[in-house]
Amino acid sequence: MNDLLISLLVFALICGGALAGMAVRPLLSEHHLHPDSKDVVKMATGLIGTLTALVLGLLIASAKSSFDQKTSQVRQVTASVILLDDLLAQYGPEAIPVRNLLRQSIQPLANRIWHEEEVPTGKSVQFEATAEALAFEDKLERLTPSNDLQRSIQSRAIQAFTDGAQTRLQLFAQTGGAIPTPFLIILVFWLGAIFVSFTLFVRANLIVMASLFICALSFACAIFLILELDNPFTGLMQISSTTLRSALLPLPP
Repeated sequence: MNDLLISLLVFALICGGALAGMAVRPLLSEHHLHPDSKDVVKMATGLIGTLTALVLGLLIASAKSSFDQKTSQVRQVTASVILLDDLLAQYGPEAIPVRNLLRQSIQPLANRIWHEEEVPTGKSVQFEATAEALAFEDKLERLTPSNDLQRSIQSRAIQAFTDGAQTRLQLFAQTGGAIPTPFLIILVFWLGAIFVSFTLFVRANLIVMASLFICALSFACAIFLILELDNPFTGLMQISSTTLRSALLPLPP
């Protein structure tokens, strides 16, 4: 919802720039409308437009990269859970209680990952492992192998758990947006300046206003897309938790 409100605010500010240009135009004297003045404004606007395109492309690329990275990390956590269960199944019936604990830890893990992203930006958050994860780790290390095969499987399971825990910590460390707020503020300022220049020397009519409306809406949609990609655990484009939550089926009684 916040992303939508910010995008609507951006749309309003950009349209406000066009309206400001329309309001200033009647106040301009004749020498302000000289062709040389128009050429300078066009060149300045072109320069700002180039900077805007570069920053907008940088923000989209950064947001997409962050989204893909977090998606990959969620998949890695899911793969670690499946691998752990497979290793414990190979260990034998002695590992059934540990496998049950693994299943019990999945839901709290998913809840913690997705809820951490809902913490307001700028507020400090302390990492805390779930009680189920701590209990699983304790049970895993307390397994008593009776042969070399079980010792090898336990060692591999501990390593798989460690790798999954490291990926989980990386997700926590990357909590929050990757897009700096000053970038967005400067980008919106540039867009507003560009739209001021559009109506500064042109008489407004239906075609002009419709074109500017569609253009402003397109920029607002681009900002919305950036914000949604930058918050992959919330909003309309959030990463689904279904794959992680349903990674393991319940063990038969």
